[in-house]
Amino acid sequence: MRQRNYDCSAAIQVHQLYLQQVESLAKTENAKNQRDQINQQIRLSKTKEERQSYIEQAKQWKEIVRSAEEETLQIESEMMAQALLIPNDTHPDVPLGPECNATVIKTVGQKRELEYPLLDHLTLMERLDLIDLQQAALVTGSKFYYLKNAGVWLEFALIQYAMEKAASRGFTPIITPDVVRTSIAYGCGFQPRKKESSQTYDVSTSSIAHTSAPKLSLAGTAEIPLAGMFARKMMHEEELPKRVVGFGRAFRAEAGHGSAEERGLYRVHQFSKVELFAVTTPEQSDALLLELRELQEEIFTELGLCFRVLDMPTEELGASAYRKYDIEAWMPGRKAWGEICSTSNCTDYQTRRLDIRYLSSQFKENVGSKDIRVPWHIKEKWVHYCHTLNGTAMAVPRVIIALIETYQTQDGSIQVPEVLRKWIPGQPTLIK
Repeated sequence: MRQRNYDCSAAIQVHQLYLQQVESLAKTENAKNQRDQINQQIRLSKTKEERQSYIEQAKQWKEIVRSAEEETLQIESEMMAQALLIPNDTHPDVPLGPECNATVIKTVGQKRELEYPLLDHLTLMERLDLIDLQQAALVTGSKFYYLKNAGVWLEFALIQYAMEKAASRGFTPIITPDVVRTSIAYGCGFQPRKKESSQTYDVSTSSIAHTSAPKLSLAGTAEIPLAGMFARKMMHEEELPKRVVGFGRAFRAEAGHGSAEERGLYRVHQFSKVELFAVTTPEQSDALLLELRELQEEIFTELGLCFRVLDMPTEELGASAYRKYDIEAWMPGRKAWGEICSTSNCTDYQTRRLDIRYLSSQFKENVGSKDIRVPWHIKEKWVHYCHTLNGTAMAVPRVIIALIETYQTQDGSIQVPEVLRKWIPGQPTLIK
């Protein structure tokens, strides 16, 4: 946890709470035994006075049992809350330390030469009337935006292209809900760290305020509802791996630091995103991670971007990630690399929290037909937790930045990559 820059107190508290839980369970069990003995004495009482005496004692033990059970539940609840703050294990080959220690695995393409002064995406988009930040700030607030005119078609083209590309590789297309139960988001590892503010937008209405209704939030990524599709399910090993590609809106409350590097579309509160997601056996997940990365590399190669692939270090791993690769595109107007996607192997971190399991193919060989009814204590030895993986196929605003800045011409128009033209009315070669 220290290598991932996490507060270790959560693990310490889980251990302490576990010991308290064991003690509380023993205390509860002892109280129940005492209560049952008193109830037995009530039935064996020979006189009315004796019976009444035991009844009074039974009332006291009933209250003691109730109090002990409440104490146990409170300890279990706190232990679960602390356990959710513990991150996943880390792959032994992951670089140690902060972001600057990331390992560059490969660089694809060439940085654009400065044959004439290159402008940033916001300047270009405002001149071409593709974006309106000022009016969006009035309507909603800072870090929101209107896309306009060809900017709209460019977003739709990127979404269509990424969805079709993934579907051609065997991914089932999904449109996800953008509102999820907060418990599902936390089960995916999106709970805030200690002493950190939440990046999640909570959803509340007057009808559910001050009620026991499940808390809701806006999804920070389609990964969350895609993982939720498999929650509390048990699949057969023969069905795995399952590959899905989802489109949804991502909502992030993160503010950024307001620097010039983050102006425009680079860090916004709401954006469109195409997400790759897979459920596998433990033996399949390493190969699937490389498959996701190869698909991402193919997408950005076909878009003609200059990009590099990074093996991210421990302090850059989210709670759920066992290993994570980032892809950064060269953004000529910003004169910097900018992250455009990532892919992670989450192993069984999410599946244990969301109860996503599979029945081993060995069950049929050793017990019988997979549909045969057998006692759970026999069947459970053949049931295992799946692994989950996720990867960004298209984070639209970041890719728009890279495309606009890479394909700008001297007169301020924008060349349209060939693979996107069929998705834009009139199939234009230029945005001008």
